[in-house]
Amino acid sequence: MDNQRTYRIALAGNPNTGKSTLFNLLTGLRQHTGNWPGKTVSQSKGYFNHLQSSYEIIDLPGTYSLFSNSLDEEIARNYIAFEKPDITIVVLDSTSLERNLNIALQVMEITNKVVICLNLIDEAEKKGIHIDEQKLIDRLGVPVLKISARNKIGVDNMLNTINDIVQNNRTFTPMNIKYSDEIENNISKLQPDIEAAYKDYLPSRWIALRLLEGDESVIEELNHRVLKNRKEGNEYEYASGE
Repeated sequence: MDNQRTYRIALAGNPNTGKSTLFNLLTGLRQHTGNWPGKTVSQSKGYFNHLQSSYEIIDLPGTYSLFSNSLDEEIARNYIAFEKPDITIVVLDSTSLERNLNIALQVMEITNKVVICLNLIDEAEKKGIHIDEQKLIDRLGVPVLKISARNKIGVDNMLNTINDIVQNNRTFTPMNIKYSDEIENNISKLQPDIEAAYKDYLPSRWIALRLLEGDESVIEELNHRVLKNRKEGNEYEYASGE
């Protein structure tokens, strides 16, 4: 039993979804704030225990997307993609779910270790909004939980779900967004080379999409991490540079 390990959780979501309220509820006074390495953006990190397991939780900057249009988006994206947390919790506002789902779908393209928390569920119900989480689970392919961080509704169930996932090393099969035939064909052409270079360390489909979009920030981050891991003697095989 690996009870001594500290599991890492990334907390992602749009601004004003109650993400920081959940972070504060879980960590209490066991948290500190600094800056992301080499950045001027503040980083909140905290710790908590549940069922004899230890967790480190990182409150990622609140963003509406992960397309690196801003420094906050780039930081959130890079942490999920390259730092590979054990679980990424995506906090959504249940009162405006359609708008919030965008970032959940983007996270699901990067990692298969995702839990979606429908926060503010009590506010949604007051407004007459009823959400069938089982239909969302069936459609999205990942756990979907109703919570209210402010009123501590559903939080124990969320923690038990997280514990089950990390203790049993569970992964999921998130729904893939299907693009046009042309884009899908190009993804298929790129994926074998990406997988040959990075094995299963990085999400090949997501990288292929970013390369097709010409996302230079992803290319820069890939190059940086290839060099960094070579210097550190990482056992992972990286593509040879030109």
